[in-house]
This record gives sequence, C-alpha cells and structure tokens, in this order.
Amino acid sequence: MPWPSRKRDKGAVADKKEPDAKIAKTEEETSDKEDEEKSAKPPAGSSKSGWKNWKKKESESGGEESKITYCHWLLKSEPESRLEKGVDVKFSVDDLKAQPNQTTCWDGVRNYQARNFLRSMKLGQQAFFYHSNCKEPGIVALVKIVKEAYPDHTQFDQKDPHYDSTSRKENPKWSMVDVQFVRMTKRFIPLSEIKAHHLAHKADGGPLKDMMLFTRQRLSIQPLTQEEFDFVLSLEEEKPH
Repeated sequence: MPWPSRKRDKGAVADKKEPDAKIAKTEEETSDKEDEEKSAKPPAGSSKSGWKNWKKKESESGGEESKITYCHWLLKSEPESRLEKGVDVKFSVDDLKAQPNQTTCWDGVRNYQARNFLRSMKLGQQAFFYHSNCKEPGIVALVKIVKEAYPDHTQFDQKDPHYDSTSRKENPKWSMVDVQFVRMTKRFIPLSEIKAHHLAHKADGGPLKDMMLFTRQRLSIQPLTQEEFDFVLSLEEEKPH
C-alpha cells in the first residue's frame, strides 16, 4: 500500500534511552518518546479502586480467571510526522480510517519477536490502536485482524525506509498482517492511567501486573491476555482521572 510503513521495530534495546526517540509504527533502533512508559507519571490514588471495581464486576458476573494465553494485541503507531530516510512515517488512527474499507497492512516491523507476534495473530482477533511518540501517548481505538501473516512487501522495496537487502523473496524474513478499524474507544485511555493500574497490580496481583507495555515497552507489537484486554477496555467506561 502507498502509505509509509506503519510500525517497524528492529530492536528492543533494553533500557537504553534515546532523547525524543520515536517508535510508533516504526520501532527500529528507536524507543518511545523518552521511554514514555517510564516517564509517564500515574495519577495519585487512582489505581487500586479501578482494580477493586473490576474484580467486583467479574465476581458479580461469575467470570472465571482466564488462562494465560495471548489472544489480543496492542499496536503502536506514530500520529505525528517524523521523517525516516526522507519518508514521513506518520500513521494515526485518522489515517487508518481514511483508507479504503478502513483497512491497511501493518508493515515495516523489523524486530524478530514482534514479527513472531504478527505471525501468531488470528483472523478476527482484536487489538488496541495505540498512539505513540506524541505529547500524550495512549489507546485511541480498536482494530481487528482481517488477514493473517503474509510477506511484508516493504522488505523488498529499495525506496522504502524498511528495505532489507538480506531478505530473499523465496524465503522472506518479515511478515505483516492486515487490520481494519473497528471503533474509537469511548474515551482516550492515556498511558499514565494504564501505568497507575499496572503499578497497583504489581502489588496486589491484578491483571496488568505483567503487561508487556511496561515489561517490554519498546516493542511496537505487543500481546495481551484476555484479562489484560478486558481490564484496559473497561477503563473506557470510567471517568478520566
């Protein structure tokens, strides 16, 4: 497709800050803006109440603890312009909505773990569309997988920022999936709010205690358990802190 690659991520370089680094749809040598997950300050006193309310809701519905399997996803993309090798890698949720049938390929991923996550995605699974490397990062929408993994064409395009001269068409290294816009979240769910819950859950065993957004924050493609997905989605019903 004609848009510059959305989300690349060549390498989760652990704990090495790069000032104003960008990842987004592209997550190569770069990290989220000042490792946004580290710098975001959680709102005081807001986290545990949400976990308690969620536990109560689960109890009332008779829900059982879900097995630890990844069945949902979080996809990071940059909503603000940034040039890479002369190409603007910006891709916001509004850009997705403007695509034919509100569908696009999720290309440009250049990190092996993120690629393997892409290859694990199943038709119909839902993902959060996450705006990264912006003034206030966070979740803005839901998308769904409408085509499972297939070769990423950008790896063979010498004009593309994510061209890989070592990849061969008979044995391509990189994959992509197609995603389709489902809906905007009922409200913007900021990173700072999610982090507040994550910190509380680390102490009391809540569903976000091991959320990869904070344990492997530089990956642009991240899996979510059913519990993680359900809890984060429940936040759209709460008033912003």
